[in-house]
Amino acid sequence: MEYFLQSTDYVGVSFWLVSVAMVAATVFFLYEGMHVKESWRVSMLLMGLVTLIAGIHYYYMRDYWIASQESPIVYRYIDWLLTVPLQMIEFYLILVAAGLAARSGIFWRLLVGTLVMLLGGYAGENNWIHPTLGFVIGMVGWIYIVYEVFRGESSVIASKKDSINKAFKALGLIIVFGWAIYPIGYIFGLLSPMIGMGTVNINFLNVTYNLADFVNKILFGLIIWDVARKDSSKDLQDV
Repeated sequence: MEYFLQSTDYVGVSFWLVSVAMVAATVFFLYEGMHVKESWRVSMLLMGLVTLIAGIHYYYMRDYWIASQESPIVYRYIDWLLTVPLQMIEFYLILVAAGLAARSGIFWRLLVGTLVMLLGGYAGENNWIHPTLGFVIGMVGWIYIVYEVFRGESSVIASKKDSINKAFKALGLIIVFGWAIYPIGYIFGLLSPMIGMGTVNINFLNVTYNLADFVNKILFGLIIWDVARKDSSKDLQDV
């Protein structure tokens, strides 16, 4: 059994690339958080925590994969159970940072959708329930989150300020299209025998999940950083 990364192990390479990218993103978000106005610093700190938590878990996941060539299901879902709710907090925090009146119920509704999505997926991948049922439950949670972001109370509040509304919609598009990468991995990786595509393909599953995490954590944070930077620059110009 090999305990070092092999050049032919493209899944292991993807784990390695994402683990390093998360560490680099953490340094960037924490550093840039010191250069935006005070109301945005908690948002930047939170994104630094998201990528830091993900980076730590990716170091474990890549070692687990290299040693066993098996999906690091427990590590991955522990990571998601910590980082995805933190990302949902961001939808609330950017409204507060922009001076918009946002109620905490926004976060709690997004949290409920997140837990439904993650627990359904975990139960399916861990074979506690049928994988198809786990997929359906996870999709219900995801659709609920998408509805809240685009049609719920948070969307209405964000529309009151154009710059924040644009950022809100951009983050929403990540939730729609970026998060769509996860079910693609689930379908063609875990449910492949049920759709006539052979055996379970954990290689495809893990590469897809790694790509999705790279996009959905780092790009998500970069959008918030861009809005914070522009909002802070605008205040300096107004002085």
